[in-house]
Amino acid sequence: MLVVAVVIAALISRKLKHEERLKKSGIAEIDKMEGVQFEQYLGHLFRSQGYKAEVTQATGDYGADLVLSKDGKRIVVQAKRYSKNVGLKAVQEVRGAVSHYGASAAWVVTNRDYTEQAYKLANSNNVRLIGREELIEMLLQMREKMTAAKRASNAKTSA
Repeated sequence: MLVVAVVIAALISRKLKHEERLKKSGIAEIDKMEGVQFEQYLGHLFRSQGYKAEVTQATGDYGADLVLSKDGKRIVVQAKRYSKNVGLKAVQEVRGAVSHYGASAAWVVTNRDYTEQAYKLANSNNVRLIGREELIEMLLQMREKMTAAKRASNAKTSA
């Protein structure tokens, strides 16, 4: 009986930690964004990682919503803020953007996950797929950096 109680307590604790992680990440707000807002937010997120991030025009973007630059490398990014899993089309579009933008890499970023076909096509075309869990981790890291910078700024001000 004690073992069952410990297991139940552990499961409840794990679920609460997961829910707190989701809340801290801000993913619920992202789920409510429009596509253009999501693209702009990703620009901010990638800038926090040291990339120069350029959001492309909303129409006629040649398959890239953002173009990232860092350490002499260019990366094209297709952003998909969806309510369902992302399919083949996003992978095809971003792969097509590589030569147009002179990029060396292609990424698709979504607030959801990908279909099996999208994973297969991305794998055979060297396209990096960033799904919900990796995006949440990136968001948490950005928020930690912002919190640390704020603390450092407050410490300087009060000194």
